[in-house]
Amino acid sequence: MHAYREYPPHPALAPYVACLWTSHAVPQGAPLRRRILPDNCIDILWQDQADTALGVVAGMMSRPHLFETDRPLLTVAVRFRPGAARAFLDLPLHTLQDDHPALDALWPRAEAEALAASLWERERTSAQRLATLEDALLARLRTHVPAAGERLVRAALARIDAAHGAVRIEELARSLGVSRQHLALQFRERVGLNAKTYAMVSRFRHAGAAARRHEGGRIDWAHLAAACGYYDQSHLIHEFRLLSGDTPADFAA
Repeated sequence: MHAYREYPPHPALAPYVACLWTSHAVPQGAPLRRRILPDNCIDILWQDQADTALGVVAGMMSRPHLFETDRPLLTVAVRFRPGAARAFLDLPLHTLQDDHPALDALWPRAEAEALAASLWERERTSAQRLATLEDALLARLRTHVPAAGERLVRAALARIDAAHGAVRIEELARSLGVSRQHLALQFRERVGLNAKTYAMVSRFRHAGAAARRHEGGRIDWAHLAAACGYYDQSHLIHEFRLLSGDTPADFAA
């Protein structure tokens, strides 16, 4: 059994946080396995196990990751909007790509320990734990000083997302009035992936959603590839294998 639920954030956090979420994984006779696909977000997770109670950061993903547990596991977490985690994690975000560092390596250890104690040292409801988590995030947000590159990155993200990843990065940089190199530097530091990979994930998510809408009907993959901004069907197949580990047909099934 795996129960997962998302919650809207506090209004002051909404520009930065996509959602708060909880997960209760209970293996039933065999380890519980889930494949986690790239979603262009950074999460911080707190779990009711000694090795992850202080928090774990799930950096931007450029490939699928396997989640597995052979014991019951309760998780409370925050999922940041693309480009927003830098307000809570003061380091170049590309250093977290495809990695899962402990939060106390990125926040002051005393701060991480105090939050973990509030979350886990006594029995609490999910609502109480999420409220505690929001309080900690609001306290961190009050110390955030916006940097010059944030506006540029937000504009780049908006254009990539609006086009569902079907953009050329050199043309994007030109339209924003900066060099490709400058955009690349700001994007990697403030988003966590380079702009090309971020666009690839955005395109994959759009194509995956389009494939699921067929609900078992026959899919014209060449047409879908063209509609979603791929060069051709082989381009779509290559990126689906890279980002999901499946062919498009297996993914849709």
